Amino acid sequence: MNKRKVIILGSAYPFRGGGISTYNERLAKAFQDRGDDVEIFTFSLQYPSFLFPGKTQYSEEAPPEGLKITIAVNSINPFNWIKVGRRIRKLKPDLLIVRYWMPFMAPCLGSIAGIIRRNHHTKVIAITDNIIPHEKMPGGTLLSKYFVRNCDGFIAMSRSVLSDLEKLDSLKPKRYNPHPLYDNFGDAVSKELAKEHLGLSKEFKYILFFGFIREYKGLDILIEAFADERLRAFPLKVLVAGEFYIDSKPYLEQIERLGLKDLFILHTQFIPNTEIVNYFCASDIVVQPYKDATQSGVTQIAYHFDKPMITTNVGGLSEMVPDGKVGYVVMPDSGDLSLSLIKYFSGSKEEEFTMNVKEEKKRFSWELLIDQIDELSA
Repeated sequence: MNKRKVIILGSAYPFRGGGISTYNERLAKAFQDRGDDVEIFTFSLQYPSFLFPGKTQYSEEAPPEGLKITIAVNSINPFNWIKVGRRIRKLKPDLLIVRYWMPFMAPCLGSIAGIIRRNHHTKVIAITDNIIPHEKMPGGTLLSKYFVRNCDGFIAMSRSVLSDLEKLDSLKPKRYNPHPLYDNFGDAVSKELAKEHLGLSKEFKYILFFGFIREYKGLDILIEAFADERLRAFPLKVLVAGEFYIDSKPYLEQIERLGLKDLFILHTQFIPNTEIVNYFCASDIVVQPYKDATQSGVTQIAYHFDKPMITTNVGGLSEMVPDGKVGYVVMPDSGDLSLSLIKYFSGSKEEEFTMNVKEEKKRFSWELLIDQIDELSA
């Protein structure tokens, strides 16, 4: 294939992005590995501070090496959208990849994409995390319709999002491609070294709940699961690693009320990329007790580090985790979750599931994603 000019529009360094920045940067590298000329246009302002639930939007780590990242986009300034759109339109990229994850971004990203398409050369392909958001917002569907109208094709990272896209536009081409493997957090280390680095006792097995904590992610379900006395028979602790994006008080009170303070280890600060390896490698299993979801990058980090998983049968999560092979798929219910944990630890399933993870993860490649994009933009 001839060398192409590719521009990715979306979150990237210096923004943390909650995995979105990491994804966009890894995608840029995948295009570069194919010989394409790649540039990321990221935000000068991503969210107004009053809308951002965390402590900071910005990364404190070193910038990614070998990537061209242009800080240009103001998410709330229409005059900026016109300026950025015209700037990219003049560059005449062969391909514009737009990462879409929430309706708040629809006016900004949709307007820029629409301006660029007027050069009658650039194909606009959207990679969609969500079309209908987890946390409802007034006018969300109308905003998503506006964004969809300004694209030429779509990659959906779950079949549920593919179905949502079809409802908004039944004519434009679409492909389902699961979230590729997050293989950019370094090589695995031994469980012993990871525990030592995090100051964890080597006497216990650890269940990892990882990522920004929002209501739909079901941390309360995991806490409630440990009210089951049968789990106390195992030397288990729960490692919660991620910043609260909601009020932490109800969760802390739930842990206190159920007498679980000794079982829950709370590292509820932002976890930098350089530390992710230790949290996953110290753990025996990763649990995602989500009440609502389309897909999750946490799954793909678990695959990279060869970790079995328990997830819920919501959205596209069950598409990624074959039940009884690399983990368990359960109802978003504390009783179902506790039973699956008992089954996992009483059956000593870690070795069997880990071997299956190593085989299963081969289907999640960045090269396959780019092949799908090529088909959409042909």
